Amino acid sequence: MQRIRGNAVPGPAPTPLALYARSRGIPATLAALVCAALLTLWVASRPDTYLDPYRRVPLISLAPLLTSSAIGVSLHTYTRDLDETAVRPWWPRRLAHLLVLTALAAALLALAVPGHSQEFGAAAMIRNTLGAVGITAAAAVLIDARLSWMPPTLYFGAVYLSASSPRVSNATVLAWSMQPGPQRGAWVVGLALFVIGTALYAARGARPEGPRA
Repeated sequence: MQRIRGNAVPGPAPTPLALYARSRGIPATLAALVCAALLTLWVASRPDTYLDPYRRVPLISLAPLLTSSAIGVSLHTYTRDLDETAVRPWWPRRLAHLLVLTALAAALLALAVPGHSQEFGAAAMIRNTLGAVGITAAAAVLIDARLSWMPPTLYFGAVYLSASSPRVSNATVLAWSMQPGPQRGAWVVGLALFVIGTALYAARGARPEGPRA
């Protein structure tokens, strides 16, 4: 590094986008999304899973949970009070943040499930990713971004463990995450959760950790 009179020459100032990405830990979130997709691809490419779509049921629950948890952590901000004093509104940035990461997660997980896209394939993976992110975003607003992984984990886990019950497996609204990909009712629920959670987070932002002044 060149020095002038014993002082380091400052490099180029980081762009606002780079500062935003660093403050939200987006690089780590992107790495987590890629790792989740690679893990999903490895499991889905096994012969038994590849040939039998029903063996993908655990995948369409676990993979969206992993990605939505990573996205939820990135919604945390250390400068909530400072953000609220900004001249420009923050809701477009929050909305873009959530939409871009969700689209990337859904695309990666959909591509990680090879073979027939119907039943428990790419369509179910995209739907569950949208629904899981919606629940996570709402939890970030109501609870805390760092704990936003808990509600979707509890819900997905409870539905998965109860899927053997005919009443639960046939309940499209309650067990939407366990339905086949083309199931319209399940898509309505997943999309509704995503729209509600996204709108709530864009309007309010993540809940601050401590009491607000």
